[in-house]
Amino acid sequence: MKGVSSTPGDYVYFKSQVPLHKIPIGTKQWRYYDFGPKTVPPLICIPGIAGTADVYYKQIMALSMKGYRVISVDIPRVWNYHEWIQAFEKFLDTIDVHHVHLYGTSLGGFLAQLFAHHRPRRVKSLVLSNTYLDTRTFATAMPWAPFVSWTPSFLLKRYVLTGIRDGPHEPFIADSVDFAVSQVETLSKDDLASRLTLTVDAASVGSLLLSDSSVTIMDTNDYCAIPQHLKDELTERYPEARRAYLKSGGDFPFLSRPDEVNLHLQLHLRRVGVEPRPEVVKSIPKGGADGTDGSSQSKKKSDEEKDDRNNNMPQDSGSSSSDQSPTFPESSGSSNNPPLPTDTIQLLSSSLNNLILVQLAGEVYQSCVVFTLCYCTLVLVHGGGFISRQLV
Repeated sequence: MKGVSSTPGDYVYFKSQVPLHKIPIGTKQWRYYDFGPKTVPPLICIPGIAGTADVYYKQIMALSMKGYRVISVDIPRVWNYHEWIQAFEKFLDTIDVHHVHLYGTSLGGFLAQLFAHHRPRRVKSLVLSNTYLDTRTFATAMPWAPFVSWTPSFLLKRYVLTGIRDGPHEPFIADSVDFAVSQVETLSKDDLASRLTLTVDAASVGSLLLSDSSVTIMDTNDYCAIPQHLKDELTERYPEARRAYLKSGGDFPFLSRPDEVNLHLQLHLRRVGVEPRPEVVKSIPKGGADGTDGSSQSKKKSDEEKDDRNNNMPQDSGSSSSDQSPTFPESSGSSNNPPLPTDTIQLLSSSLNNLILVQLAGEVYQSCVVFTLCYCTLVLVHGGGFISRQLV
């Protein structure tokens, strides 16, 4: 079995910024991320057997910052394709999403096509990666499928992991495999059993009402767990679909080649008429995840914090409102740019006799207040013992 490396730093940051939603719908438990402007039609990402909602974290981070809404889901515990279609439709109704663009990899791509076939009015476009049209090949390769629900968890995990090609890998592919393995370890026995059952359940994708021009096929040219003849069948089914081939990437190109995958996803969404809303993203608070315009709330919070700081300062009877800290122009940049915001906090000592300019990067700790800055200019001014913080 492959080893699991330490958690990637960008994934740790993602988890700190984007909330994980867990909601029961009927008898199904849905686990998903939803990030980006709510006014934009969402791209819903559906993983394969070895995937969870977390495997698309690089797409969520990158595309949401571009102004797209991205939803990444776990496949719930469903045991046949009719159950999947009904469960997914109820999920969309619950989160109030009517028309979707689906991005599916491996089993997720197959599920996306089935939903598009049975609910054609709800699916506006498809992005299919390393996927297939029917399950006959997998059913033949898994004769013990009738006993999958009684198979111990460690054997199910071992079977899933044997489908992932072992090394040697290029470093970025090795990292993607390690992350995928770590996600497999989080799946329960019933999760794995239901996904393997879906893989061998007799089903095939019928003709879609969706135009080929609304389909993008994104495959890797090196290797993956899906046999090449199944990928060729998919290409023949959608002859007018847009082709997006990646030179390498393995089974998890969304992790190993995120920049290329994200670019192809953006091109696809623009081609099918999805317009991003980057102006909304810029106004979203850093910790926000609802994709709504948070400029007024952010400004209100900032004003409240500033008032609290000013109220906590001892008032100097010899000073007036005109004794505020002076502002200084930036050392570089155009004078046509609007002035940058400044805040003031009181220094612990007022024995400042000279004007001091300090260039600082990182975090500033003063009077139990933490300011996290990329770059800042601190201007220490005599008179009242105040420090003026100006962002650059």
